[in-house]
Amino acid sequence: CSIPVIGKEKFHKSQHWDYCNNVAMLVGEDKPGIGGEPLPGQKLKPKYSVFPEGMGSDAPAWVAFDKQVLSFDAYFEEEVPDKNQELYRIRHCKIYFYLEDDTIQVIEPQVKNSGISQGTIVRRHRIPLPPPHEDQFYTIDHFNINIEVILYARKYKIIDCDQFTKNFLRKMGIRLNPPAGRPDDPYTKERQKVLHSMKPLRPYERIDTLKQFLEHDGHVLRFFCVWDDPESMFHDPRELVLHYYLSDDTIDIKEITPVNSGRDAVPLFLRRDKLPKYAPTGLYQPGTITSRTVLNVFGKLVGNRGHYILDNRKTGAVHQEFYRDSDLKIGAVINVWGRKIILCDCDEFTKKYYRTKYGIEDFTPVPYKALPPPKTEKKFPPYTGFGSEEDSLCSCMGLLPKPPQRDFKKFMEKDRSGMESNILRFLAKFVTDSPIDKDRKFIISYFLSDDTISVFEHIQRNTGILGGKFLERGRIKKPGQELFKSEPSEYFKAQNLFVGAKVCFHGHNFLLVDADEYTFNYMEKHANEFSVADIGVILKKLKDITESRSREIRQVFAATDPEHTKVIQYDPFRNLIVRITDGAFSEHEILTLGRYYSVRDEYEIDLHSLLSAAQEQLKKNNFENFEQLSAVLIYNDREKCGVLPHGMCRTICKSFKLPLADDNLQALLTMFENDHKQVEYKKFVDGLNWRDNQIPACQTIKIPFKNEDNWSGQPPSIPVKGIKYLTLLDDLFGKEE
Repeated sequence: CSIPVIGKEKFHKSQHWDYCNNVAMLVGEDKPGIGGEPLPGQKLKPKYSVFPEGMGSDAPAWVAFDKQVLSFDAYFEEEVPDKNQELYRIRHCKIYFYLEDDTIQVIEPQVKNSGISQGTIVRRHRIPLPPPHEDQFYTIDHFNINIEVILYARKYKIIDCDQFTKNFLRKMGIRLNPPAGRPDDPYTKERQKVLHSMKPLRPYERIDTLKQFLEHDGHVLRFFCVWDDPESMFHDPRELVLHYYLSDDTIDIKEITPVNSGRDAVPLFLRRDKLPKYAPTGLYQPGTITSRTVLNVFGKLVGNRGHYILDNRKTGAVHQEFYRDSDLKIGAVINVWGRKIILCDCDEFTKKYYRTKYGIEDFTPVPYKALPPPKTEKKFPPYTGFGSEEDSLCSCMGLLPKPPQRDFKKFMEKDRSGMESNILRFLAKFVTDSPIDKDRKFIISYFLSDDTISVFEHIQRNTGILGGKFLERGRIKKPGQELFKSEPSEYFKAQNLFVGAKVCFHGHNFLLVDADEYTFNYMEKHANEFSVADIGVILKKLKDITESRSREIRQVFAATDPEHTKVIQYDPFRNLIVRITDGAFSEHEILTLGRYYSVRDEYEIDLHSLLSAAQEQLKKNNFENFEQLSAVLIYNDREKCGVLPHGMCRTICKSFKLPLADDNLQALLTMFENDHKQVEYKKFVDGLNWRDNQIPACQTIKIPFKNEDNWSGQPPSIPVKGIKYLTLLDDLFGKEE
């Protein structure tokens, strides 16, 4: 049976054509003959390892021999038919055998200027044996030292291997051959001879500075210097900064020009270059220092023509010395082209460099900076009386007067915002013996945004005095200050106003007798700014006064409470504090104590009345989005337990712009809270739904709206009545046994 040449390549190597009973059929090469005997010329592959079962590790080869590679040194000869200078080349290479999968890789190390594409010659893969055994692959048994292997018709001579490979082959039971010599490439050897013959017998001197550049590139030593210029008009020292570049031993110097010194600011005092040491004989003439020395052999003996040669001994050559890093240290004086410069100090990197290289530890700086001239205090002319003091002061700051700048940050923080008015209001009266002015009442308002004060008089009937605006809003100076002076005047601050304080506004003496609830709350909230409202400071002050009389004070308070109710009224409490402290406490401090230990009345609000008023308010504003409100509340209830926190419900109601006052909304939410302070939002929405669950209106008490701006100075809405004095005594002296 004949097969076309083109088709032969399509059949697998393990199959071939044969005849059986004169019939051509395709059979496998591994199929034995009758009885299992191999056919003539047939080689059967072993089915089992040459090692008995149980020897070696049970791990697979790709695990046991992971990252283990045998390395062999080899070479091969390559013919060069098209050149007369060489007939063949010797190319050295590395053969790597990977134990995990019996793959082989051949790599030729790159040689500089070889002109040959080097690198990977054979990629990593399993390489078959040369014919007639091309159906088999190279294994570890085919490798040894001083043998030849054929990889794809190219003969490689293995001459040596590394120590790991030798140890591994010995463990495998392979006897290693002695290493072979490494032959030289004849063409490369000839080229080296030619290049060597081209070198001059007297080579020019060459100094290699590449290593110094690579090691110290970017490393700069910095010294702070001073040059005392004797020829200058004012004989003043001039500060310099010297940079020494370790990469090429060059130096540059920069002058530090003071402000308003009158000198021109030049880029560099000395441009970067090697700085020569000053010669005893002065500067060298041009041409004295050369890199080569030339000798005239015959002079003028043979006509006018001379014969010159290089002097390899450099007879008469002048060697100039330059400043090196070893010459620079603190306190040294260097000569910079005739100028004596003193090195006074250096930076941390320079100190570390000299400490490491030269072992220098003393870096005491040389004092070189002159004492700064005393700062002349800027004196302003006294106030003239025209305009405000700030406006007059701005005209002295520059040629172009600018208006005084307001504290805009304070204005934005302390301006009226929502329910926060940031206005402190006090009730005041005149300090006078006049029976007409004695009963006049004033409201003093202090605006925290700009520290201004306004005064209004309370209108009283049948007094003969017109009420209203008493003092225009503005900043008020403290009394007793000189009018025409250079220093800015002092103005009243918020800390100067408190209950019991006496203030003088433009010659009118006021006594602050009360304040509104917002003022008390603001001062107690910002107790770090107002010491009279800081309960901690007040208790410490009271404890320092009364600590030695603790038993006596307990008896005095107990005598004031004969019925043992543990509560006393504010007036006897105030009288006791005044008597105990001998008037050391102000009225505001006593009020702060009373407010802190007071008994607050708890009012029970009827839920029916509150819901009725809320529904009436919602009905007037046509609010009917109860389904959307309920849907949002259910959506925020992730656990679907029917309750939500108080704050979350309040925020959701605010987002729906529920037309209810904030205090009424919070009171309603509080009434629908369970034992765990969680709001039952379904009942809350059903109670507000005036469409489906309308609550009949009931008789309500109308409370007039309290306008803060029209505060008349009446007592607070929740006055201080009862004082829990036992708690105060326990905080002062500890609990009584």
